[in-house]
Amino acid sequence: MQSEYMFQLLKQMKDGDQQAFHALYDATYQDVYRTVSFLVDHPQDREDVMNEIYMQMWTSLANYDTNRPFHFWLHGLVIRQVQRFRVKRWRRFRIFERIRAFTREESHWDQPSVLMDGTNQMISQAIHKLTDKQRTVIILRFFHDYTLEEIATLLDIPLGTVKSRYHAGIQALRKNIWNLPPERMEKINDY
Repeated sequence: MQSEYMFQLLKQMKDGDQQAFHALYDATYQDVYRTVSFLVDHPQDREDVMNEIYMQMWTSLANYDTNRPFHFWLHGLVIRQVQRFRVKRWRRFRIFERIRAFTREESHWDQPSVLMDGTNQMISQAIHKLTDKQRTVIILRFFHDYTLEEIATLLDIPLGTVKSRYHAGIQALRKNIWNLPPERMEKINDY
């Protein structure tokens, strides 16, 4: 989406225009949902995280620095909300751990057109097998084309940490996709 249009919507939102918020939501929903889907396993949890992201967007709009790209700011909100969700989930897990055994449901790819958009199902399953930290770096790098330096800034971690997570993630993908067609494997190896 054109950045000038986004800035106009943001300005209208700051003035309290709810229609501008709906337009911005419609323009960004698929991109945000795809990212959240790779980072949060359960569909019902994805919706909770999505709601939190857009509520946070609305409440922190005054903090948006117009000198920075909008999508960079938005993806920062996404990452922070996913991290908050993970902390809450871990706390809940520890509380109920003694009460009942925790069983992990298999991921549901309930909206393949939003999630996959040309990406091979095998690759998405391999991405889902990565650790949360590796998956976050891989998604930001390949789906949003951020440089490793930008990812370090976005996640507020050292560049070396991003590089090690990135390389470990790539190695894990190579290991998990051993029967990937050669042309797909070349694309992964290029990165």
